[in-house]
Amino acid sequence: MTDTPPQPDDLTPAQAASEHARLAVEVSEHNRLYYQDDAPRVSDAEYDALFRRLQDIEARFPELVTPESPTQQVGAEPTSGFAKVRHAVPMLSLANAFDDDDVIDFVARVRRFLNPPDDEPVVLVAEPKIDGLSVSLRYEYRTFVRGATRGDGAEGEDITANLRTIVDIPAELPEDAPDILEVRGEVFMPKSEFAALNARQAAADDKVFANPRNAAAGSLRQLDPSITASRTLRLFTYAWGEISEEPFGTHWSFLERLRGWGFPVNPLVQHCDGVEEALAAYNKIAEARPTLDYDIDGVVYKINRLGWQARLGFVSRAPRWAIAHKFPAEQATTVLQGIDIQVGRTGALTPVARLEPVTVGGVVVSNATLHNEDEIARKDVRAGDTVVVQRAGDVIPQVVEVVLDKRPKKAKRYKFPDHCPVCNSEAVRADSEAVRRCTGGLICPAQAVERLKHFVSRNAFDIEGLGAKHIVAFWEDGLIKEPADIFGLTSEVLAEREGWGEQSAANLVAAITDRQHIALDRFIYALGIRQVGQATARLLARTYTTLEAWRAAIAAAQDHESEAYQELIGIDGIGELVAADILSFLHEAHNQRVLDDLDAALDIVPFEQPASDSPIAGKTIVFTGTLDQMSRPEAKARAEALGAKVSGSVSKKTDLVVAGPGAGAKGRKAAELGVETIDEQTWLDLIGG
Repeated sequence: MTDTPPQPDDLTPAQAASEHARLAVEVSEHNRLYYQDDAPRVSDAEYDALFRRLQDIEARFPELVTPESPTQQVGAEPTSGFAKVRHAVPMLSLANAFDDDDVIDFVARVRRFLNPPDDEPVVLVAEPKIDGLSVSLRYEYRTFVRGATRGDGAEGEDITANLRTIVDIPAELPEDAPDILEVRGEVFMPKSEFAALNARQAAADDKVFANPRNAAAGSLRQLDPSITASRTLRLFTYAWGEISEEPFGTHWSFLERLRGWGFPVNPLVQHCDGVEEALAAYNKIAEARPTLDYDIDGVVYKINRLGWQARLGFVSRAPRWAIAHKFPAEQATTVLQGIDIQVGRTGALTPVARLEPVTVGGVVVSNATLHNEDEIARKDVRAGDTVVVQRAGDVIPQVVEVVLDKRPKKAKRYKFPDHCPVCNSEAVRADSEAVRRCTGGLICPAQAVERLKHFVSRNAFDIEGLGAKHIVAFWEDGLIKEPADIFGLTSEVLAEREGWGEQSAANLVAAITDRQHIALDRFIYALGIRQVGQATARLLARTYTTLEAWRAAIAAAQDHESEAYQELIGIDGIGELVAADILSFLHEAHNQRVLDDLDAALDIVPFEQPASDSPIAGKTIVFTGTLDQMSRPEAKARAEALGAKVSGSVSKKTDLVVAGPGAGAKGRKAAELGVETIDEQTWLDLIGG
């Protein structure tokens, strides 16, 4: 039997934080490999297993949204070979389901959020999940004007010329199509064409592709459209972005409109009156999978009613109204040649299995995560073992189990190091944590370099042309040691380096200068504070507005009896564990100096609430008690969408308390402080129903 890691409910908060941080780093790297380089190292199944573990931990410990957390991200940044396109409506990713229970839970969450009558069914549309490249096709007055990749969800690559070579994409639309229409879909390469292409590539002694998805992505990213035209690419459409009118009330009717406008829609799409029909559709599509001339890796379920979709809205990276039910993970056996230790920016020592390369689900896998020393001990993984490797999605593989009857007689138990392999400092493990950490701190090169890599990463400063390899080289040569040093780099110094010329040096300095103006939430994220990911950084920025105010508030919050501390832990989504890491980071003298240097070098733009004429815009609101007409999650989502701040506790800074039956202590605290308190109906009247 395969040993499994403890359930999130069995983890201590510190153990959960440690495992979450480690998983997030692994998943982010594999996202980059998959979305940007088109060169994944792990299978879909392995990635999904990792990503699901992250989600499970976050569900149990909602304060754990780390700087690297892929649950807050979509894809990877665009590459530099094409012009960039800003999506008018973000192209988001999807949450995943891995078994029937997950799908049942998804529908249950929808019901809890919307609270419809018990006898009202949740109607779904089931669509095959195409394993290709997501694109957006923009039509203005029924003429195709631009096509782009998804990129990081907010910004993609302009590949219009290449998309025009695909026969499935109409150049003109009928008169009944909207004036502005962005159609979204998946470009793929048929399996038959993939086999023929690889045969041609091999005959010409050119690169052969690992799988049809990589071939499709590589073909769409050709700078010469004639190369794209020489390869057969196809398209299925399934969604819209910006649109000037919505002449449909359901997703199903939208798909029918797409067909009428000349777009291909997958013929296996099914209308499902409830979860049982949706699961039956999944099984039917899975049975058809081997006969299809294109790759699919699951089934996507979407809430059919567009009004319900609008109410459900989105979380950071995905809609609440859709979920991808993935097919089971693919597995393979190979030999574990050794175990390497990687040191992250927080000092965490992460063991990685070095594998004899093996193909799993069409992707060559040469390493896999072993999570931590407890995981190694549970599975008793040893060098020389034959292991079962599972690829769970777009990201990192994992070692599932050891094939014990193939174990070499002389295989020795692995002894986890008690010193950092990089700086040789002692590596210690707190009693409540699953991870062992290097104590070298700022003297550990691995930690210093990883912190700098994070500082310039996509969702932080995102300095074009300053990648991980440059950070390592500049650090090793003493050009940069701390974040502020980046903004002191000059084109004269860079141009003298091997491999650099005057133009490339000038381009990098210009990119650095361009990023000297940065939004507060991105700045906070860039600092790399443990457990402070994009969502948490945005919460902090929205609450405190300016860097000066944030630093002053955190300084005051060092006193746990202070009002400032209560305000910090009262922010909806920030608890005592996250607050402890924030306080610790800003209390350390070296970090204060780093902040001073950055503040002097940068223009850190205060956080601005989205423009809203709502009467609750800018107000701090607390919900307490039972709400009858909408669920608590929907109420919070509506408030935030209208520009309000939602807090989990009542204080002098609370502007409004919405109290239902059973308000309890929060209701009493509001009365004591004289905070305005209203009931649910008054709240609905206030926000317009």
